[in-house]
Amino acid sequence: MVGALTRRETPDSVVAAREAIDRVDAALAVLLERRAELAGTIQRLKPVGGFAGRDADRERSLVAEMARRAPVLGEARLGPIMNAVIEAGLHLAEERRSASRERGAETPGTEASPE
Repeated sequence: MVGALTRRETPDSVVAAREAIDRVDAALAVLLERRAELAGTIQRLKPVGGFAGRDADRERSLVAEMARRAPVLGEARLGPIMNAVIEAGLHLAEERRSASRERGAETPGTEASPE
């Protein structure tokens, strides 16, 4: 999977190009899920989590660093992409927090653990 990210391919047909994209997409899916897991950990550790706890300066810095690594895309294109990635992670963290609270409410004599 790492090869999909590091190996430069020069496909010579639409089929070959789509297969190369599929390999990159497979790696991207794994990375996005891992990022969401790590972001969920941060949400549990922050004093103010969720959408209210967003750090605009950190997000701008993250986009600028990504643009340095992917200059063809640049900040203008990467900004909306990363906003969507960040928001997806926040939604997932909120869903997990709600599910955890519901599980705690369903079990008499127990309380949901704070996240």
